[in-house]
Amino acid sequence: MTSTGIRLHAPAPGWSISADVVVVGSGVAGLTAALRCEAAGLKTVVVTKARLDDGSTRWAQGGIAAALGEGDTPEQHLDDTLVAGAGLCDEEAVRILVTEGPDAVRRLIDTGAHFDESSEGRLELTREGGHHRRRIAHAGGDATGAEISRALVEAVRARGLRTIENALVLDLLTDADGRTAGVSLHVMGEGQHDGVGAVHAPAVVLATGGMGQVFSATTNPSVSTGDGVALALRAGAEVSDLEFVQFHPTVLFLGTDAEGQQPLVSEAVRGEGAHLVDADGVRFMIGQHELAELAPRDIVAKGIMRRMQEQDAGHMFLDARHFGADMWEHRFPTILAACRANGIDPVTEPIPIAPAAHYASGGVRTDARGRTTVPGLYACGEVACTGVHGANRLASNSLLEGLVYAERIAADIAASHAGNGLHARVPEPVEHPETPAHPLLAPEARFAIQRIMAEGAGVLRSDDSLAKAADQLQQLHTEARDALDENGKTAEPGVDTWEATNLMCVARVLVAAARLREETRGCHWREDRADRDDAGWRRHIVVRLNPDRTLAVRTTDTADFPPTQHHPRPQEQ
Repeated sequence: MTSTGIRLHAPAPGWSISADVVVVGSGVAGLTAALRCEAAGLKTVVVTKARLDDGSTRWAQGGIAAALGEGDTPEQHLDDTLVAGAGLCDEEAVRILVTEGPDAVRRLIDTGAHFDESSEGRLELTREGGHHRRRIAHAGGDATGAEISRALVEAVRARGLRTIENALVLDLLTDADGRTAGVSLHVMGEGQHDGVGAVHAPAVVLATGGMGQVFSATTNPSVSTGDGVALALRAGAEVSDLEFVQFHPTVLFLGTDAEGQQPLVSEAVRGEGAHLVDADGVRFMIGQHELAELAPRDIVAKGIMRRMQEQDAGHMFLDARHFGADMWEHRFPTILAACRANGIDPVTEPIPIAPAAHYASGGVRTDARGRTTVPGLYACGEVACTGVHGANRLASNSLLEGLVYAERIAADIAASHAGNGLHARVPEPVEHPETPAHPLLAPEARFAIQRIMAEGAGVLRSDDSLAKAADQLQQLHTEARDALDENGKTAEPGVDTWEATNLMCVARVLVAAARLREETRGCHWREDRADRDDAGWRRHIVVRLNPDRTLAVRTTDTADFPPTQHHPRPQEQ
């Protein structure tokens, strides 16, 4: 594997520290990996973009899925996951998830996470879309992510792990042999313009979360700007399945011009019996799928969009008035508060909802131990593509995936440490290039990218809409590149320009993959290619970044991922 040589335009690191492993991200995946690495005796540093509890995990409402209930089995969980993934799940990866998941949840409970229990002391389990059994453990009614985050953050602080908060990771550092040697990062709020430093380590775990901010409306927090995927691409890693962005069907509709993070109305509300209705109160999902409102998310999102098109409406409704005030206040207090803060009382009126960008099923391609195609670089959680989710993530599998694969990564790093003596090795990164190789976009480009993506690569896609999006993105990219190539000028380095540049990077890959996949599958919905094509497209799209900043795109031969050590020459696109 050779690096692209591309790095963000940034000052050279002015300070550095050393560790055995650096974990980038502080959600369930990142903190689980960090705690397991620390327990194995590895000197571990956690880098996170905001505060330890500010990632996507704490926003997770519904819960964590695992075969923990009476009569449920991992095999049944596997079947539901494969169905939701629309033929593109890697079955080995799913089997690992569902068989190791129950014990991983129990270890999370041992770490200090408190899940809702019945009066008999058993876990309360609910259902969500695509699940045929109640297997979703939840906490605080609809505050599962917040409870998991609380427990893991407390454990990290109790064990004295070194953490660097308010730090945006910039690029992967590599040694003379092309192996991982740490990361460069920028610490914000130090009172000086140049806050760039480095953590030197032979193992880096990317757990940076998603990229929902590439769209105008999303459930993701503002920090979800695709930083991990962009870093991996610049480092020469392969990414896969980026076209499969899950749009959550039920996001509180705040108006057609609403931008940024939107309040989520958890699928668990439908799991407890809420109905999707149009303005006339008609339940339009009846007859569209055997599970009606509890069909997999891609099917529900499509059903909502179709009804909106038929009625020329900007939103549909979620009706849970029959729950009554007590159930709303005790089972869904977070959602109730969010609705009321926006002038909606779900106790007495239906909730206006519409789909919004929610979860990236694709990401940095890994194997079953979380290893990417760059030696020493690992990925887990939403930033990774393990093959678990296929073309559409099954509800509440995301927290479980972060948990299970983080533990597998920690075990692999610990085994490498024991076998190779990594604890004593301090990697020597190659020098920071004098001439930056990647132009930065101006801060306002972020909003232009979001509008382009929302219009051309949202829930509904077509060859025309994607071609227009590609042209518009290329124009922004070319203008920044030409300015740098011709006169060395680029936007001023800073968090806003680095984030805009990362968003551009992931947007280009997403659109390129979506244009290539000429079918409708899972959460990739092509209006001009309405049918699923198993003969032609039951395979993955894999993308790498070339040193000249063009994209190299190839497809796999089957729905299974090839080993991460395998690097066939891609075709240039």
